[in-house]
Amino acid sequence: MDINISQLKFDQNGLIPAIVQDYYTGKVLTLAYMTQESLQISIEEKRTCFYSRSRQQLWRKGETSGNVQHIVSITADCDYDALVIEVIKDGPACHLGTDSCFANDIYQDAEAKRFSLTDLYQLIEGRKTNPQEGSYTSYLFNKGAEKILKKVGEESTEVTIAAMKGNREETVFEIADLAYHLLVLMVEQGIKPADIERELAGRHVVDHKVKQETMK
Repeated sequence: MDINISQLKFDQNGLIPAIVQDYYTGKVLTLAYMTQESLQISIEEKRTCFYSRSRQQLWRKGETSGNVQHIVSITADCDYDALVIEVIKDGPACHLGTDSCFANDIYQDAEAKRFSLTDLYQLIEGRKTNPQEGSYTSYLFNKGAEKILKKVGEESTEVTIAAMKGNREETVFEIADLAYHLLVLMVEQGIKPADIERELAGRHVVDHKVKQETMK
C-alpha cells in the first residue's frame, strides 16, 4: 500500500529514524534520521539525504566522500514512525570506511553464524593484502593471474564431468570449488560481488521486459 509522507509520524523534533539496508545483501548499513524535508529530497533525487542531529543540518550521503546511496525503496513500519530504506551503495556506508556502521560484535551464537559469499570474498581479499604462510589462497595470489585462471579452467571441467555423471553430491562439491576460485579471480581482477550483482540485476530487468513483450 502506497502512503503519503503526511501520514508518517515524526517525533517532537521533527525526526523519523531510517534504517538503511543494502539492496543486494540485506545487510543493515546504518541508522540515520530524516526530517520531512530530507525525506522529500531523498525521494526526488533518489539518493539518501539525512538530518545530522549533531550539526543540526541536512546532509546528502556521499556529498564529500563520493559514497552515494542510490535509493531502491522506502518502506514505513506498521506505526508509520520508522523507515527502512533499501539502497545500492557506491562505497562504504560508515564514515570510518567500513562497509557498515554496525561492525562491532557484541554477541554471536557460534552455531547460528551465517555464511555468505560476501564474507568469503572479504576473507579472500584479506589473504591477498595480508598473505598468510601456509594459506592456499595466498599461494594462488603469489603465483599470479595465470595460475588462478588455470585453476578456474580446471574446476569448470570438474563441474562438467561431475554433472555429466549425474552425481549430485560430487557436482555440488565441484561447484563449490569453482565458486571459490572464481572469487579468488574476482579479487585478483578487482571485481566486487556488487559488480556481478548489478550485472545480473540489469539482465533480469531486460529479461523481464522481453518476457512481457513476448506475452503481448
